[in-house]
Amino acid sequence: MPLRVPQAPVAALRSVLTALSSPTAVREARTPALLGAQGPATPELPLPVHVLDRVTAQGVAATRLAGWRFHIRCGERVVAAAETMLTPDGWAFSHFFEGPYVASTERALRQAESVAQPYQPRLLSVPELYMLTLWLHGDCTADAGAGHPAANDLLVPLAPAPPGIAAHRPHRVAELLPVLTHRVTPTRLLGSPA
Repeated sequence: MPLRVPQAPVAALRSVLTALSSPTAVREARTPALLGAQGPATPELPLPVHVLDRVTAQGVAATRLAGWRFHIRCGERVVAAAETMLTPDGWAFSHFFEGPYVASTERALRQAESVAQPYQPRLLSVPELYMLTLWLHGDCTADAGAGHPAANDLLVPLAPAPPGIAAHRPHRVAELLPVLTHRVTPTRLLGSPA
């Protein structure tokens, strides 16, 4: 198996397990698939969620760890996801959700399984473009909560992707980062001072 799924912080996993065992947390989640799920719900596939804050002049992406995301499985299918966040007191449950990114992440992970090179899967969010990618990091032994995308890492845009960027098509960071940088860099208006 080429994907080396990182181990989530114990406190993050514990917070999701506690939320899953709370009828109030599940009911308030407003996720019909999770509410209607039959049988036990279990968290799996912990993925660190990094946010792309900016790209430096040298082309290095400045990212920060924003949380950990877990797929919630009931029986044979994933019905939702749970996200945790870092607080001053440590890792805490944030929310349950469902939607296209859950299924798209599953699809991208299945596609990545067929790649010969081993990767550490992560998620990379680009808030300015309302974009989420599966980030396949080439250093499988790296701390999953740290680091920046390397030029040879792969980014797989998840559906729905921004216009002009194909979902589920892997791109090397060195190829996709300049496109993203150009799109998030505000252009000067004609006639505005330099």
